[in-house]
Amino acid sequence: MFDDNRPIFLQLADRLSDEILRGVYDEDEQVPSTNELAAHMRINPATAGKGLSLLVDQGILYKKRGIGMFVAPGARAHIARERQQGLTERFVRPLLREAGALGLAHTDVIRLIEQEAEQ
Repeated sequence: MFDDNRPIFLQLADRLSDEILRGVYDEDEQVPSTNELAAHMRINPATAGKGLSLLVDQGILYKKRGIGMFVAPGARAHIARERQQGLTERFVRPLLREAGALGLAHTDVIRLIEQEAEQ
C-alpha cells in the first residue's frame, strides 16, 4: 500500500492529488477527514493530518472550520501545472541533453516519441 522509501504523509498527499487530478474529487468537494483516512489506510491520524495539511499549504485543499477539508478552486489545474514542470525537469530536459549528445535534432526526438506511442 505504501512505499517504505518515502514518508507516508507525502505518499498520502500524492494519492489525494492523483485523485483530484483524475476527477475523483471535484473543486469545492469535501475530501475524507483525517480520521477517515487514518482508519481506511491504517495509518496514524497525525500522519494523515500532516498529509492533509501539506495539501492545504500548497493551496490544493482548504479548511472549513468545524466541517472539514475541501478541494480548492483551481486545484486540478495547479496539480497539472506542477506535474508538467516535474515531467519537464525529470525527463524532457535529460532526454534533450542525451539527444544532443547523440547528434539528434529535436525533430528526430519527436519522431522517436511518435514511433513509441504507436506501438
